[in-house]
Amino acid sequence: MIEELRIRDLGVIAEATLTPSPGFTAITGETGAGKTMLLSALDLLLGGRADASRVRVGAERAFVEGRFTGVPAAAVERAEDAGADLDDDALILARTVVAQGRSRAHVGGSSVPQAVLGQIGEQLVTVHGQADQFHLRSRSTQRDVVDAFAGPDHAAELERMRTAHAALRRAQEALAEFTATSRTRALEVTTLTTALAEIDDAEPQPGEDLALREEVDRLDNGETLRAGAAEAMTALSGRGADDAGAVDLLEAAARALVRASEHDTTLATLAEQISEAARTGADLSAEIGGYVAGLETDPGRLDVVHARRAVLATLGRTYGIPWAERGPDDPRPAAPTR
Repeated sequence: MIEELRIRDLGVIAEATLTPSPGFTAITGETGAGKTMLLSALDLLLGGRADASRVRVGAERAFVEGRFTGVPAAAVERAEDAGADLDDDALILARTVVAQGRSRAHVGGSSVPQAVLGQIGEQLVTVHGQADQFHLRSRSTQRDVVDAFAGPDHAAELERMRTAHAALRRAQEALAEFTATSRTRALEVTTLTTALAEIDDAEPQPGEDLALREEVDRLDNGETLRAGAAEAMTALSGRGADDAGAVDLLEAAARALVRASEHDTTLATLAEQISEAARTGADLSAEIGGYVAGLETDPGRLDVVHARRAVLATLGRTYGIPWAERGPDDPRPAAPTR
């Protein structure tokens, strides 16, 4: 019990000493007389927060000291662990609140942290407020009361119930996580299925974009290609009977060597080589002619090629597939097709 409570320079109290009588003690007074300061002083002794604004105006510090008797063994043990000494089986708690600075706490003459004062104080005093009875409306409080009433044998059952409830919560959390993951996987499957369908509809081929790019280059420069090929054909075949080309000149050279070879067989070998070159030139001229005939002349083809490249580019941007970077001989995986 509280044997004595001394207060100095706390709020409106300059100095006061309270000596409760054994049993019930009532503290009364007008508003502003300092009743709240008595509870504030008790709160400081129980390890409550020190508020410098509670120091009396004009004072440097507030001081509260309480003398307790009939101290529980657990509180005595904790106090002694903190270095406290009992005074004739009484434990003295003290708290100093400085107006500018840190507060100090003492137990049995030894300085201790505020937390230690709170650990000891909670075993010495129980403070009931005006609304404490409302705790009975709390379901958790009601369960605690029933569990306490059930006695010590109920503790084992309560622990088993707690273990089962914890297992249930873990199972529920695992189920919720699995359900969420399942939804995510289902969404991924839907997304991938849609992507595959879109790619299948487009039917991209390995190296297709590179080939299309080359075709665009040919279509854009058709006149240049046609003029160059025609000039090469003219150089090989000539423009007519009066304008011999390279093939005609090679054949003439071969004939001249053949006529002279009856006097030296070496010229016959050279004549055969020149004839082979003439035949090669004639073949090249024919191939160039086929090339010129095969040049695309449809003006709408360029639009078709550009549209196809746009489809492949859209697929590449959407699904991160570098179509344009892959050539026909690229060893990397080709476009996904089925």
